[in-house]
Amino acid sequence: MDDTKLQGNRRDFLGLAATVAAVGLGTIVADTAAVAAPDGPSTDFTRWLDSILGKHRQLYDMPEVNQGMGLVWSWAFFVTGAEAYGVPESDLGVVMVLRHNALPLALNDPVWAKYKLGEVFKIDDPDTKAPAVRNPFYLKPGALPVPDAALQKLIARGVKVAACNLAITFYSGMVAQKMGMKHDDVKKDWTDAVLPGIQVVPSGVVACNGAVSRGCVYVFAG
Repeated sequence: MDDTKLQGNRRDFLGLAATVAAVGLGTIVADTAAVAAPDGPSTDFTRWLDSILGKHRQLYDMPEVNQGMGLVWSWAFFVTGAEAYGVPESDLGVVMVLRHNALPLALNDPVWAKYKLGEVFKIDDPDTKAPAVRNPFYLKPGALPVPDAALQKLIARGVKVAACNLAITFYSGMVAQKMGMKHDDVKKDWTDAVLPGIQVVPSGVVACNGAVSRGCVYVFAG
């Protein structure tokens, strides 16, 4: 598959994603008053939603890397929220949804190197200024000098991170086609590469909707 067709497919997905996001955002705005877990069957996804803790809850929706600003804002909520509300940090809950072009932040270094994710997603390594062949946001904060905003540290601090399975499926298919590989093999590689402490969810937009239904305030971070 040539780059022109790849970019065309990507543009098609962007249009679809924008439409879905707009519909999802409308649902999110309408549901902001809902804070209790709704009745319904228990699934892996709903159990993950029910694990969101804290009296004051924030959701960062990251469809783009945006220099890691969603990570920095998550750190900022912890740092300033406890004093602002006069509560212990345990009363603060943060959810971060990695979807669309921010999906690679959920994946480990070997997959970044094997599939050249820095080139595919146009993410440069802040140290080398070249397309990243490792996850530049997991152990370090990326482009912004806030060490405690590294993804690993945020997860250890209690941030609930979701990775969009729809994005895993779509982008692994694009990369598999370009590299002449089987889609199932590439998707399995990516799914197995999801970092510890990150939950694969059916889609990023449904994760945003679910987090808001559990009392999280929506913040667009990408």
